[in-house]
Order: sequence, then structure tokens, then C-alpha cells
Amino acid sequence: MIEGSGMWILEAVIPVIESFDLANELRVKTSGLAIPQLSFSHWETIEQDPFWIPSTEEELEQFGDKADFENKAKTYMDSIRERKGLYVDKKLVEFAEKQRTLSKNK
Repeated sequence: MIEGSGMWILEAVIPVIESFDLANELRVKTSGLAIPQLSFSHWETIEQDPFWIPSTEEELEQFGDKADFENKAKTYMDSIRERKGLYVDKKLVEFAEKQRTLSKNK
């Protein structure tokens, strides 16, 4: 907080992919009182492999067959591909079950 005023200065580092529409969200949540100023800081690579799936016995034991944890690299890659209109390898139906009618058909 700057002394003698009601102004706060927050400095944060966020991925560019998560900064889209941040200014509008801040203005809406603060009724127009917050004024964001975004500037580029640095490049940083994500250490995760977006195409990683568990394959060894130890990985399968630790993460399971589907590895249900969120892979940030895959999430970012898919959102960029979706925004650009490219193919995204996404399942439409993950847990499909046969639909059953409980009443008897005549």
C-alpha cells in the first residue's frame, strides 16, 4: 500500500495463457475500481510432458491407469489448439453407460 493513499500495488507472475481476459474479470469483480497493468517479464518452460501417460508398474501403481491429476502442459496446449481451431484429442463421452428405459415398451 502506498502511504497517504488508498492505492495498492500487487506484483505477480502468471502464465500468459491464464492472463487472457484478466483485465475484464478484475474490472467486473471490483466494479471498475481495479486497473491492471500487464507487462512481459520472462520466458519459462513447463517441465511436464503434455503427452505423458503412465507406463511402468511403479507409475501405474502411483498414478493409476488414467493418471487423473491435472497435467498443466496438456491443458495449456489443448486450450491454445482449441482457440486456434486445431484438432484437440478430447473424449466427448468419458463414462458412457447404456441408457435404459425402466417402463416396459408395449
